[in-house]
Amino acid sequence: MHPMVNIAVRAARSAGNVIVRNLDRLDRVRVESKGANDFVSDVDIMAEREIVSTLRRAYPDHAIIGEEGGGEANADYVWLIDPLDGTTNFLHGFPHFAVSIAVLHRGQLEAGVIYDPVRQELFTANRGGGATLEGRRIRMRERGSIDGALLGTGFPFRHPGHKPAYLGMFADAMEHAGDIRRAGSAALDLAYVACGRLDGYWELGLSRWDIAAGALMVQEAGGLVTDFTGETGYLDSGNVVAGSLKLHGSLLGTIRPHLTEALRR
Repeated sequence: MHPMVNIAVRAARSAGNVIVRNLDRLDRVRVESKGANDFVSDVDIMAEREIVSTLRRAYPDHAIIGEEGGGEANADYVWLIDPLDGTTNFLHGFPHFAVSIAVLHRGQLEAGVIYDPVRQELFTANRGGGATLEGRRIRMRERGSIDGALLGTGFPFRHPGHKPAYLGMFADAMEHAGDIRRAGSAALDLAYVACGRLDGYWELGLSRWDIAAGALMVQEAGGLVTDFTGETGYLDSGNVVAGSLKLHGSLLGTIRPHLTEALRR
């Protein structure tokens, strides 16, 4: 296993243990609002501390940017961590959330890990080394278009100004797709695209730590990840489209007529 993947796996499992230990005490979990429909719990914070501690011991000179702890990208290696992607699901006892950890080397995705502590499923990827689920190599399911496909998405609750554009995308996708899922964890959605549980995925307004590990997994599984303009700026814009090569083009063509000027940036 790639050395940085190995360390990320150790960090993700430690964070996952914190999360699972707290599943039976949700009534005692402290929660604060970071903004509209955006929450942080003391479990998020404890899980992030586990990840940071593990990464710091192994790579003291690397930068770490976490959802809860901030940080500066002032090194060649920068870790992007989301200790609990799907906090709202977790707070309701809805068993669909994950730990997401990725590392960039000079701006390029190098390695990524997504760990589902409920199902105890581990997804890993490293640049040029492929993607795995529980140690088994995974590859994208190829589809020629979104016709009949199972798509994943996320609603723009945190970005109400984009709702009209998004609803137009959703309506057009529904006309062709076999079905659409909104499960509440972008990291797991992307991992599911990589292993074929979903055929494609799109969402807007995400953060870098939501996307990074899953994007690398899709790419290493033979798929394509872009922003809404078909370019590679998804980590900066937070707007992401993922799928196999042909399906990606079909999905991008479906949402493109609804793009506002703000969503083209």
